[in-house]
Amino acid sequence: MIEELLPDSVMAVEMLGDEAIREAPLYPEEAALVARAVPKRRREFSAVRACARRAMEKLGVPPQPVVSGERGAPRWPDGLVGSMTHCEGYCAAALVRATDLASLGIDAEPHAPLPEGVAESVLLPSEQERLRRLVAERPDVHWDRLLFSVKESVYKAWFPLTGKWLDFMEADIELVPEPGERPHGTLRARLLVPGPLVGGQRLQAFEGRWSVGHGMLTSAVVVPHP
Repeated sequence: MIEELLPDSVMAVEMLGDEAIREAPLYPEEAALVARAVPKRRREFSAVRACARRAMEKLGVPPQPVVSGERGAPRWPDGLVGSMTHCEGYCAAALVRATDLASLGIDAEPHAPLPEGVAESVLLPSEQERLRRLVAERPDVHWDRLLFSVKESVYKAWFPLTGKWLDFMEADIELVPEPGERPHGTLRARLLVPGPLVGGQRLQAFEGRWSVGHGMLTSAVVVPHP
């Protein structure tokens, strides 16, 4: 699901169902990070890192630990950029050589509505207006949860470039559906704060893709080099 949203240069690995909640071996420095975590958290933590190591192998990079850096962001081996996501019954990792992309972010969410009251705290009025139109056109998609997923992907692509927090209200997301039986399309995130400098150029928007399928909402944002 994630792989179809990403350029060919990105190696993506995902797990569904029981495989996504099975505890996988960890390096000692990884195990130390979840030593006091509940079993569910340890399983998610280890499964998504198993995905990351398979993605490393696809890139010809020896499997290595993935520890957490500032604000919990994964610290990737030198020369790689990537992103990870996990939710109930699903996890995925996507990696690419830093020479091919400046940054990327992926996210997956259950295809279900956001909990009551959450949309008002994470969606801009402009997004809520566009959401109403999308719901009228295709009511079988939980657009509010999809917008939330995209904002997560935007943040995951943003943080490695800036080292700063990005609030939900600091990016205005537009989803553009494409024709087809299965819901999918493109996305554009207009940054409402000064964007990151990439190759000497200030970026004020991120772009990517989204999809709905297998009971999941998936999104991906890629930041190319200028």
